[in-house]
Parts: sequence; structure tokens; C-alpha cells
Amino acid sequence: MIALVQRVTGAKVEVEGSVTGEIGQGLLLLLGVEKNDNDDVLAKLADKVLKLRVFNDDMGKMNLNLAQIGGELLVVSQFTLVADTRKGNRPGFSAAATPEVSEKLYEAFVEYCRNREIKTATGRFGADMQVSLINDGPVTFHIQMN
Repeated sequence: MIALVQRVTGAKVEVEGSVTGEIGQGLLLLLGVEKNDNDDVLAKLADKVLKLRVFNDDMGKMNLNLAQIGGELLVVSQFTLVADTRKGNRPGFSAAATPEVSEKLYEAFVEYCRNREIKTATGRFGADMQVSLINDGPVTFHIQMN
């Protein structure tokens, strides 16, 4: 699994002009699922994201995680994160899991986060989405498990 995580003061995702998910302060997480991903990889990635100390404490140091600030999470599926761009000019997607497997793991990832009492909003799997955000910092992390 691959995640692109951005610290935001606000973010939303729209499908066909309707908002499907919206958050205030927290993390926008773009999630790509690879062929060999499973529930163990999912749990490791989710725990890593939820424990990331990327929010400022009283001293201005990145020392607090999402739960400690009462932040929210917006999870958006993005299979293009698994693209191989090393050769040529057209990205290859042979490392991506099938849509059925990806959707199952995406939904399980969201449920895993919600079960840890993190307010979690989503996009719509497989849809053409428009994502808006205010990146705070900017602070962005690329996390790859597997």
C-alpha cells in the first residue's frame, strides 16, 4: 500500500458536483493498493498514519498525532500512486491490485480508522473525483508499506 498524506486545515472531495467527504483540520490521505497488499499491510499503514506526529505542539514542534489534536481524516482512493514511471512516458499499472481487491482493502482501511475513533470521511471508490485542500505547511509525506 502506498499513501500520500497531507496535513490540512481543510479538505473535501466531490463527485459529480456533490460533496462525498469533507474535513476540517487533519489529514488528507490518498491511498493506492498494490497486488500483494493484505489486511496485515493495511493495519501497519493505518497505524503508521494515525500515529504520525505531524501536528505542532505548544512549542511549535511537530510532536502531536491526529487523535491528540482531535483531527479528522479524509481517505481518497488513488490507484495512480502505484504507477511505474521509470521507463517511457506512459505510466504502467501492473503493480496495482485488481479493482475488486483494491475496493475491499480501501473500505477495510476506512473502517479500521473509524474503529480507532477517528472521524473519517471518504471519496467514492473508482469515481472521477475532484479533491480540494488547504495544505498546512505545506506538510506532505509519502508512505509505502510492503
